[in-house]
Amino acid sequence: MSVPGSERRLTVRHFRKGSGPYVCLTAYTTPMARLLDPHADLLLVGDSLGMVLYGLETTLPVTLEMMIAHGAAVMRGTRHACVVVDMPFGSYQESPQLAFRNAARILTETGCAAVKLEGGVEMAETIRFLTTRGVPVCGHIGLMPQAVNASGYRTQGRDDAEAAGVTEDAGAVADAGAFAMVIEGTTRSLATAITRAVPVPTIGIGAAPECDGQVLVSDDMLGLFTAFRPRFVKRYADLSAAVSQAAAAYADDVRARKFPGPEHCVDPPAKT
Repeated sequence: MSVPGSERRLTVRHFRKGSGPYVCLTAYTTPMARLLDPHADLLLVGDSLGMVLYGLETTLPVTLEMMIAHGAAVMRGTRHACVVVDMPFGSYQESPQLAFRNAARILTETGCAAVKLEGGVEMAETIRFLTTRGVPVCGHIGLMPQAVNASGYRTQGRDDAEAAGVTEDAGAVADAGAFAMVIEGTTRSLATAITRAVPVPTIGIGAAPECDGQVLVSDDMLGLFTAFRPRFVKRYADLSAAVSQAAAAYADDVRARKFPGPEHCVDPPAKT
């Protein structure tokens, strides 16, 4: 039995080595998902929403309930892109069994195609446990924001030992059955070498243009998130300025009693 419209939505089977480059963006809300959906192969409901939408300093306080709510919202706004939802900190590290229970909630309560989790060699057993039980997984190696308290925000792979560790992580994630992996915040040469070595697509963010795809936080791309600007981000618009200008113009009209839509603010004709 087929589901109406399902033939149009991309699935994890779309992501094959050599078929890119893949266009990936983050989305957290239904309206933004609708705007991005026609242009993206993959929309990631990232735990970055904690910083972008909620003003948190890191992604660590993001909860499973938050990810499910935003994942469902993005699914309601999409018809084309493959939607992947991040597993938040603490929802999968304890054991493969816990990871499966929480991943199953994400899949069933949002309708998304896959989950993403951070970690390499230490998460390989969990990734294998999920994928062999019908949960598609996108890996995440290199700079891992959920490990900020241990490693901070810094470029990974600058020395031989660190590069070897990230390379080992990539191989473990691929061997465990992940359909793709995000490579974040590494040197260009390391991300390029990993992309050439692993049999699954790599999706770079602050890594290398040679990756099989690229992902950006949409609010960074649009100039909406202004708390800080990663060095690798190219802003394709400055919507924060446009929003501020529009709000200022509206405020001026209200203070001058120039109400918007005056045709809706008149008394109806008197009855005779």
